[in-house]
Amino acid sequence: MARLSALLALPPVLLGAATAAFLISTATGPAQEDGGEAAMAVRVATLEAQEIAPVVRGWGSIRAAETWAAVAEVRGEVIWRHPDLEAGRLVRAGTDVLKIDPSDYELAIAQGEADLDALAAEAKQIEAERGNTRRVLDLEAERLRLAEADQTRVRNLVAQGINPKTRADEAEKMVLQNRRTVMELQNSLDLIPARLARLVAQQARTKATIARARRDLDQTVVVAPFDLRVGSVNVELYQSVSVGQMLVQGNSVDRAEVVVQVPMPAFQRLLGQGELVSDALTAIGEGPSKRMTAQLHPLIDPAQTWTATVSRVEAALDPRARTVPVVVTVENPYSDANPPLRLPLVPNMQVEVALTGAPLSQAIVVPRSALHGQSLYLVTDDNRLELRPVVPAFRQDGVVVIRAGVAAGEKVILDAIAPALPGMRLHPVTADGQGQAEPDEVAQ
Repeated sequence: MARLSALLALPPVLLGAATAAFLISTATGPAQEDGGEAAMAVRVATLEAQEIAPVVRGWGSIRAAETWAAVAEVRGEVIWRHPDLEAGRLVRAGTDVLKIDPSDYELAIAQGEADLDALAAEAKQIEAERGNTRRVLDLEAERLRLAEADQTRVRNLVAQGINPKTRADEAEKMVLQNRRTVMELQNSLDLIPARLARLVAQQARTKATIARARRDLDQTVVVAPFDLRVGSVNVELYQSVSVGQMLVQGNSVDRAEVVVQVPMPAFQRLLGQGELVSDALTAIGEGPSKRMTAQLHPLIDPAQTWTATVSRVEAALDPRARTVPVVVTVENPYSDANPPLRLPLVPNMQVEVALTGAPLSQAIVVPRSALHGQSLYLVTDDNRLELRPVVPAFRQDGVVVIRAGVAAGEKVILDAIAPALPGMRLHPVTADGQGQAEPDEVAQ
């Protein structure tokens, strides 16, 4: 019975096997795919020569372009003080801010003028003596002439035996006396120029004393030399001051300065292509405002922008960083001040300065993300990857200026490829953007 059941099941199994063998033998084989190299899709941009202006940013502290320190040049008591002479107040140019007691110097002037009058009177007296002495001298000279004539007659009479010899001696004595008188008068006349010269010297010395007293009198009034903001006041009303004592300190409100330390390579770049270091220093001294521009804003309020001028370069490099100290000047730092909406540029305020140099022409610029170390990823004419070594010049505003290694018209890859194998096949796609911005190069 069991054998009969097995025999009955055998025909369907054989039929299925035969059907499967037929289908397999008549079926079409599996499709064959080409085993060619796969291409990687990458974003690319075509390099173009363009003009770019180098920008260097740095930080510094505002300082007044001009400062004023009033030092007492005379001694005395402070008898008046301007009501606005307080720290932080603004004082106009030409304003009297302090007055020192002028009594001592006024008395010195009066005494000197009196001495001049006395010397002038003495000079007139000497001139009168000169005239009187000349007239007396003329008379005595005539008496001497008569005495000498009388002496000659007496000698002749004595020689003839008419007069005694004593008469000749008397005549001789008279001549000698007259001669002595004439010599004394002549000596008096000869001394008058020396006496007058001494008076002239005394007058000059007295005039110098008066001039000094008048100068000291002028120094008793302290005047603001320019529009200033008072920094400190070191004297009080009715206080006695001595020579050399600090009275008032203030800062100019017309101009403000800030010193920016710029690295030497960046400084050369600001001046333009091909500048040597020595030529750069000469060029900035000749006309810095024509070669670069500047803008600054306070760190506490970046929305404020001030236009500045590169006025000069200080005499020496920074002793530690060996950077170039560039002095930037702002005109009217208190103009349109409206605290707290707009703050004036006061001393010691921290600011950021942006220096823009001479534009570089025909520069090759790539996005910062396209530079991998010292190489760029380029797409060859047959869409292959090339790793090209390049020489970067500088970085700013999210881009890199390439000095050497690539040329305009070549295609640079903007994406990072890992692994980047030279010669790998690529599928270039034109980029819509320029990548993420990078921080600017900054001055130390």
